[in-house]
Amino acid sequence: MTTAEQARIALNNVKDSGSGRSVVELGWLDKIRVDPPKAIVRLRLPGFAQSQRESLAELIRAHLLDLQDVSEVQIEIGSPPSQAPLGQAGHGQVAQLESIAGVKKIIAVSSGKGGVGKSTVAVNLACALAQRGLRIGLLDADIYGPNIPIMLGVADSTPEVVGSGAEQQIIPIESCGVAMVSMGLLIDESQPVIWRGPMLNGIIRQFLFQALWGEKDILVVDLPPGTGDAQLSLAQAVPMAGVIIVTTPQKVSLQDARRGLAMFKQMDVPVLGVIENMTAFVPPDQPNKSYSLFGSGGGDQLSDENDVPLLAKIPMEMPLQEDGNEGKPIVHSRPESLSAQVFLDLANSVLESISQNT
Repeated sequence: MTTAEQARIALNNVKDSGSGRSVVELGWLDKIRVDPPKAIVRLRLPGFAQSQRESLAELIRAHLLDLQDVSEVQIEIGSPPSQAPLGQAGHGQVAQLESIAGVKKIIAVSSGKGGVGKSTVAVNLACALAQRGLRIGLLDADIYGPNIPIMLGVADSTPEVVGSGAEQQIIPIESCGVAMVSMGLLIDESQPVIWRGPMLNGIIRQFLFQALWGEKDILVVDLPPGTGDAQLSLAQAVPMAGVIIVTTPQKVSLQDARRGLAMFKQMDVPVLGVIENMTAFVPPDQPNKSYSLFGSGGGDQLSDENDVPLLAKIPMEMPLQEDGNEGKPIVHSRPESLSAQVFLDLANSVLESISQNT
């Protein structure tokens, strides 16, 4: 008669696609019971491995059904190991902020709406800071739309996972002098992430505290657009040196950016300033000319209304978009370009702002 130990041996062949280690070794199975003809296992995946749940369940089922006298398999889905929701405290309690080991400062890049170039800003700011000789990490917290792996040219990379059970850690991918973690490294390009708030909070927590960031001067966090769970979770989980609000000159973008800025003020997160992206289109054959395609003055208005600095006005240059699609941040690919110079100046302004807030 098949035993639980024989089932465990069989399930050693079920591997995590990222680390190549078995679900048994990683501690992702916390119950294996065999009572022929039935086998029961409980699968407990960490947040960053949730995208493999269906494929791992199919493999587990197939390997157990291959056993001599097992004809029925029951797979239970347990809660992720050591995964407490972020930013949640009991009634009357204040959520406690927790520092990340080795990380000196955390800054976030946020926007009120999508499509304003927030991730482009986050990537090039991180690269510009790294060019200043700083040790930089980049956390892609835009779980539903993780584009940073493409922008850094590492979309085909898979991060290594070390340790097992509650002690497992993910090793960031290095690119352009920046250590990066993203959901985009853990799922297929066309795979949607369909998660509610608690699971979103869980994966952000693991990216914050279960990634091997090492010694970092600054961790840049690219937040999803809007004022939702990710923003609240981050602000109530870690001490932040500040947040940067990205907008375009358009009225609709400005309106949403106001809401985002107000949210961070209500949560007592320092607002380092505003960035106006897509300020004006600069024709490649006429670099001395510029055209304000989306209006003008939006960034100035937002900064004036809230008494915060306007940190940068980023022009629309074709190489900025083209190189980003090819995984080449413009501060690396074309450091002489107008956009690259704006990002390098932005890095100086950010460093000055966070030093003043210290």
